[in-house]
Amino acid sequence: MSSQNKIAVVTGGSRGLGKNMAISLAKNGLDIVFTYNSQKEAAEEVVKQIEELGQKGISLKLDVSDSSSFDEFTKTLTSELQSQLNTDRFDFLVNNAGFIHYAEFENLTEDQFTEMENVHLKGPFFLTQKLLPQINPFGGIVNVSSGLTRFATPGFAAYAALKGAMEVLTKYQAKELGKRNIRVNVVAPGAIETDIMGGAVRDNAEMNQYLASQTALGRVGLPEDIGGVVAFLCSDAAGWINAQRIEISGGSNL
Repeated sequence: MSSQNKIAVVTGGSRGLGKNMAISLAKNGLDIVFTYNSQKEAAEEVVKQIEELGQKGISLKLDVSDSSSFDEFTKTLTSELQSQLNTDRFDFLVNNAGFIHYAEFENLTEDQFTEMENVHLKGPFFLTQKLLPQINPFGGIVNVSSGLTRFATPGFAAYAALKGAMEVLTKYQAKELGKRNIRVNVVAPGAIETDIMGGAVRDNAEMNQYLASQTALGRVGLPEDIGGVVAFLCSDAAGWINAQRIEISGGSNL
């Protein structure tokens, strides 16, 4: 390994899928910068876990829905990279941060739509644009979509539509950033036991059972089913994988 470890920046890394992504990347020998929105203590715990793996962990506050904060965030990120990792650049960006307003199509409000749009499309679009000058050649971007772009489940119309937009954006980014040797892929998790939507998949036994029954492998997903795939995409082994949607759902709704 060269003296400079590869570095990944993960949004929404204090809990759920993002936390598992950060830990999995650290297990692969990367230093990790991850963002949290409100869960400072949880973020500090993740930093500890990353450090226990022998890697550098840095947590930074960021509200992905507020694009006016991205300039300030970029400055903070740069100064943390310089002071703690002796560089102002990094290798991989994982656009993971997210939440869901669950509502039938006819009941979703415009405010709820806008809140999700800011986190799931506008935020990652402009954050990636802002950080692009700092991504090293032969690095990569991993966007996070959802199995819900392939199969329709009532209550997720806006969320899935915005994730669908991220899938199209992924192809365009791959096409346009190829000249800089930056790969861009998108992962699409199926139903996962996390605290999203108040932990519905995890804590609602009936929902959990139903989703498991719709999955070829007979269970719902766990955060640890996802992180390793993202870590793989942020490795040299995946150096020829580009512009791909990789669904991680155990064979859901086949």
